[in-house]
Amino acid sequence: MTTTTGTDDGRDGRDDRAELARLLPPATGFALPPGRHEHHRERLMNQIDHDTAATSAAPAAPAKDRAPDRPRLLRPSFLAPAITFALAGVLVAGYSAQGGPDLPVRADSGASASERAGAAQPVALVLNRISDAAAKSDAVPVRDDQFLYSRSKMQHGDFTSGKLVTTPLEEVESWSSQKPGPQMKLGLVRQGGSDSPVNAHLGDTEGTAPGIARPTYRWMATLPTDPHKLLAHITALTPERENQEHDQAVFDEIGGMLGGVTPPGTAAALYKAAALIPGVVEAPDAVDAIGRKGIGIARVDAQYSWRSEWIFDPETLAYLGSRSFLAEDTEMGKKGELLGADALIESAVVDEAGVRPQH
Repeated sequence: MTTTTGTDDGRDGRDDRAELARLLPPATGFALPPGRHEHHRERLMNQIDHDTAATSAAPAAPAKDRAPDRPRLLRPSFLAPAITFALAGVLVAGYSAQGGPDLPVRADSGASASERAGAAQPVALVLNRISDAAAKSDAVPVRDDQFLYSRSKMQHGDFTSGKLVTTPLEEVESWSSQKPGPQMKLGLVRQGGSDSPVNAHLGDTEGTAPGIARPTYRWMATLPTDPHKLLAHITALTPERENQEHDQAVFDEIGGMLGGVTPPGTAAALYKAAALIPGVVEAPDAVDAIGRKGIGIARVDAQYSWRSEWIFDPETLAYLGSRSFLAEDTEMGKKGELLGADALIESAVVDEAGVRPQH
């Protein structure tokens, strides 16, 4: 996809970008596993930025005179399903973050001193316990003609107005197709009383194939179960994103595969692989979107001072949900303000999209 970013009347890329945002249809929902639709959006944003740079008539300023790069409004990928506003709004918000004042970035924006002091044990030991519990899952293999079903409560921080506002909690149901090979129809989402199909990712003209952008049960079962090999594999598959720490992007990609119905061996390996990522810490007394308290596993993206957390049941160690919030005061808002949260209520395997599991 390409876009024209300049006209004869002198209108710059900013105007064209806003016009494109206005014309694009709303994104009515997400049926993909957590994290997949954000990758879709990011590819579109990258293409727009590429075309803007390629068609700019103005010569580049010398490096010493150039303003510092401004971070794009990225969101932790594992919270993408909670972002329910229109795609056009995301484009506008993305541009606002680029054109607005720089967000403060602090090198010491990790867990607070009280959190570090309160951690009962090293994060590797916690993740090993969670891994052991996941390995004992009784999940059965999913057929290629079936769908992974999930029901969650979600909310997100909306920055389209230039001010961070938390949306109300909302229930979202999704059905993700498990068909092998590239697919044009990826599933279905039910949100706000209506059903919406989810199609192949932007740019996938032949359909979206199973992979890190579409992690089917069969694909996840093929991943290495050695934690070091698995982390290296996911790191290689994770796209480099401008201004985002790659370790954080990898952490978010792993988070996008948690919860739901996952091959037990793969789930166990994912947790041990996460323990190998620099900066991952335990977050005692973490809370999901519906207030369930649990054991948290967290990481701060120091580029943005955004903290991402995964939450697990303190007794069963089952995955409960995730949340992301500001780790420091920034131009977006105050420390602790919510960027997104979700709570997994139910997951199952069904034979048909739109049909809830039988109880």
